[in-house]
This record gives sequence, structure tokens and C-alpha cells, in this order.
Amino acid sequence: MAAKAEAATELVRVRVDRGVAWVTQNRPQALNAWTAALGHRMFEVLVRVDQDPAVRVVVLTGAGRGFCAGNDLKEDSPYPDVQSFLRSIYNPVILRVRELPKPVIAAVNGPAVGFGASLALACDLIVAAESAYFQLAFARIGLTLDGGSSATLAARLGHARALELALLAGRLNADRALAWGLVNAVTADDGLAAEAERLALELAAGPPRSFAATKRLINERLYAGLAEHLEHEAALQQELSGSADFAEGVDAFVTRRQPTFTGS
Repeated sequence: MAAKAEAATELVRVRVDRGVAWVTQNRPQALNAWTAALGHRMFEVLVRVDQDPAVRVVVLTGAGRGFCAGNDLKEDSPYPDVQSFLRSIYNPVILRVRELPKPVIAAVNGPAVGFGASLALACDLIVAAESAYFQLAFARIGLTLDGGSSATLAARLGHARALELALLAGRLNADRALAWGLVNAVTADDGLAAEAERLALELAAGPPRSFAATKRLINERLYAGLAEHLEHEAALQQELSGSADFAEGVDAFVTRRQPTFTGS
């Protein structure tokens, strides 16, 4: 992979430079919302950068004006079999990001919504553009957290703020995310790539085995049993996706009205 500076792919762009793999979600017309094809391609790319000894750091970002708008329901709805969708597409990527023995930086260049927020939270470090925001909007359509965010959100923010974001499902802008400790740095929109590069090159010059050991220890302490936890998320999401509240939430979203949830 190192011999190829640019891997030309439609859904995920990869560029390796000075020990840094720049991995870009490439569906800008849909704010990089995920389809099954994009998810499978991302997993393949993460396996490759894991195996490439020339890669010491990974930067994950999005093309255009968004990081990732979650799942693309117009192109590739996971319902009604959401459990299988999570098991086969989303969860393997989240596990690969966490288990990769190399630092992974999320360079959040715009909205990170739903699974997009979960993906950013799974990374080791997060730098965000001023225009970026995070939103775990699952509750607005009668669902629960997935993509590991029920673990990573609490690990980053603690009980009170994690539940505030999960239950109220509001937007968290970049400046507030920095004040809360969700992200490591906020930059001007046109300075995001430079800040991500500065941080990535500093890490690329560091001790790879030390970083791998540190990441393993953090995982064992904060994310022990993550694979099983992801399975539990998927099972609960499957249950909720068959509820009347979910149907009401989706209809309210499509028709742009306030939902009326009944608990059924």
C-alpha cells in the first residue's frame, strides 16, 4: 500500500504520506452518509492500513462539507433487519478502529450525526472544524444509541453529559464539545487539515509499540467487552425498530412535524 500514494476508490479515498494514512469517506453529495458498500469498503481499508508497516497513524475524515450524516436511509435502509446490518457493517468497523494498534484521529469537518458521531467517538483523538457539530439523534425516531456510542460517549463525558446528549438528542457544536472534553482541538474550517496533519506527524514520529500498548491498556480499562456490548446495542436496536414509536418517529421526521410517542 505504501507504494501507492493514492488508492483510487469511489467510496473511500486513501492517501499515505510520511507515515500517515488519510482515509476519506467519499459521498459528499450525501454528507458522507453510509451505505452497506461504504461500510464494507471502510473495513477493507482499515485492515490494509493495519497491515501496512509504513502507516503509523490514521486520519479519518469526510469529503466535502460533512464528516458523516449517519446511515443513508434513501439508498440503503437497514430496516427491518437492523440487527444484521449493525453486526455485518457498522460494528466490525467500530471494533477495527478501537483495536487498530495505531492512533486514529477523527478530523471532523462538518456534521457528525447518528453513526457519524459514533464513528468519530470511536477514534482515539478528535479535532473539529468550527462549523462541525455532533448529534446522537436516535431518540428522535424512537431508537437507542449504536455504533458503540453508548460506551464511548460515557467514557469521554461521564454520566450526566452523556445522558444529556443521548436523551435530548440535540446538537453539540464544536466549541461546546471542546469545553466538555469531547474533542481535543477546534480550528477554523480552513485550518482543520493543517491541524490534523500537525498532530498526525507528531504521532508518526513517536514510538509505535508504546502507542499500541497504551491503546491496548485504555481499551482493556474503558472498553472491556466492547464486542459483546455492540451485540447488545444491535439487539436492542432491532427490538426498537419494530415498535410503534419508531414508525411514528420516522413518519414525523419525513413529514417535518413533532412526533407523538406512546411507548408502544
